[in-house]
This record gives sequence, structure tokens and C-alpha cells, in this order.
Amino acid sequence: MESPGKNPYDLGFHRFIIDSLPVGIMTVDAGLKINSFNPWAEAVTGYSAKEVMRRYCGQVLKGGMCDVHCPLKTVIDRQHPVVRVETTIRKKNGQIIPVRMNTAALLDEAGTLIGGVEAFQDISYLKTLEEEKNNFISMIAHDMKSSVTVIGGFALRLLTRGDGLDREKHKEYLGIIRRESSKLESMIHDFLEFSRLQRGEFKLNFGPTSLDKELMELVESYQVKVSQGGVGLEFQGQIALPMIEADAAQLRRVFTNLLDNAIKFSKGSGKITVIPEERGHEVLVRIADQGKGIAPAELPYIFYAFHHGKESGGFGLGLAAVKAIVEGHGGRLEVDSELDRGSTFTVILPKAQRSQAH
Repeated sequence: MESPGKNPYDLGFHRFIIDSLPVGIMTVDAGLKINSFNPWAEAVTGYSAKEVMRRYCGQVLKGGMCDVHCPLKTVIDRQHPVVRVETTIRKKNGQIIPVRMNTAALLDEAGTLIGGVEAFQDISYLKTLEEEKNNFISMIAHDMKSSVTVIGGFALRLLTRGDGLDREKHKEYLGIIRRESSKLESMIHDFLEFSRLQRGEFKLNFGPTSLDKELMELVESYQVKVSQGGVGLEFQGQIALPMIEADAAQLRRVFTNLLDNAIKFSKGSGKITVIPEERGHEVLVRIADQGKGIAPAELPYIFYAFHHGKESGGFGLGLAAVKAIVEGHGGRLEVDSELDRGSTFTVILPKAQRSQAH
């Protein structure tokens, strides 16, 4: 007969929840010996639960704070009820990885200390992104400074030696100043746009848009650029697309970015094709190249801002903005790629918008 107030399924249900959480969870007794280790903790550390059971936590995790200010010892000694830190642990294979830890004391129903619990997540990728972000910002700041220096230098030449310069030299200097100022304006624009995207302040101005017209004009304008790079560019529109409700200027930015990437990652040969298609309530635009492709391990991350992969060399802010614009239209972006075979980016857009409030 069941005891009053006891649910025989509680322990099993709690165990199921802990084992299902996508975060490493380890519990210890009051002596800091491990008494539970969930599957995610096994995946992060490389140890099995059987290997670590009844061992001291510091012997297993070899954390960056174990010898200085152990989070579990802190909560067990009741110095703090909860400790949140970023530190490191050493995996079974010896690799040191950064982790985010949340540690708390475990008390029974009477409030008696029985041990501690530690939840930890591998934040290696976040740290890598943070580093890439800092590197990217430093690189852009350097590029901005370079453009400002060039502009200032040639402006000074015109001011101090302008009377002695012939007409051609004068025109050349002004052209350089104009070119560098355009580069600077473009970099500032990208940062402001991305900042608005991050804050959720991005606005789309919808109106009747002819994708055929936008794409054909864009392909035509890119012919010289691709031919200089030794790449072919072809528009394969077999049928006329219907008018859609969209922000034409922002969609042009989407396709410009995708074409620029296709050219960048092509090998100086091959062909880039732009293939529009109508499908039900949607229109699709595929931009396919025969370039170097993207490594499978990188594919899930290419739409992250500041992502720089070993194979790709990096996409910077561009694809993050492209994804935000497409999703702002109620659409989606798909990519299919194979190393040394090329990539195909597919923009899928609804023909009509359900709401104009974006």
C-alpha cells in the first residue's frame, strides 16, 4: 500500500528530467564525491557516469577554480546559496574547454545539507564567436582608419600642392578620395544596419515588387564584375514571376550579398546561375556556384554574425543580415553545399504578406 503523500513515480520522473536536460548536471555528497552524472555531463567531459561515481569532483573536472575557489565547496560551506561562474574544465582526453557553471547547495526537506549540484555548459563556440567578433571589429576599425588616413592624406596634398598639380593628377586625387569615402560609408552603413537588426528596430517597407525586374537588372550589372574574375553568370528565368509584396531595396541587398559570396568563393572559373521559380504561394530564387563549397561542420553556423570558418574564410556580418531580411519577409533561407563542388543558396519568399506591421 502506498504511503500517504508519496508518489512512487517522483524519483523516476525527476531522473528523466535531469537526464533529458541539454546541460551537464553533476551532484555530489557533502564530502564532494560525485553521486550522479547525467548523459550531457558525459558528452561534455568524455567520462561515463560509471567512471566518475564516488570520485571527488575535482579529480574528474580538474576545473580552473578547483584549487582556488571551488564553487561546490563554496555552496556546501554555506558561504553562498548559489554560485554562477565562467571557468574551465579538463576533458578526459586532456582538452581544456571553457564552461559556464551554476552551482547550488542541496538540502533535504528538513533543510539539512546533503550535498551540491553543478550544472555546466560548454561555451567554446560562444568564446570563439566572441573572439572572432573582437577580431572582426578590430579589422573593420583598422580598415576605417586606413580609409580616413588616405582621405586625409590626399586632401592635404590638394590643399598644399593643388595649384601645382595638373588637371589629370587633380582628378586622380579626387577619385581616390571619393572611392575611399564610399568604402567608409559602406562600412558604417553595415554596422548601423546590423545594430538595428540586433535591437529589433529593423523596418521593411513593403510594396508591389517585380522579382524578375530586380534579378535581371542585378545580373546585368554584375556581368563585368564576374567576367573580370573569370566566372560566368547566367540568369535562368524560364517563366515570368508574379508580383510579390516585398521591400525591393532590401531584397536587392540580399541577392547582392549572395552574389558577392558566390564570386568570392568561386575558383576563378565555373559558372554562377540565378534560378527563379514559382511554387504554390511562394517564390524561390536559387543562386548556385561551382566554387570551393562549405565544410559540413560549418554549415550550421554560417548565418551567425562574425563566423569565420577554416574552410570558408568567413562570411562576416553579411549572411546574418541576409537571414534577418528574408525572415522579416516571412520567408526562409536554405543552403546546400559540398566541398570543392559549390554551394546553392535558396531564398524562399511568400507572394503576399499577412501583415504590414514589421
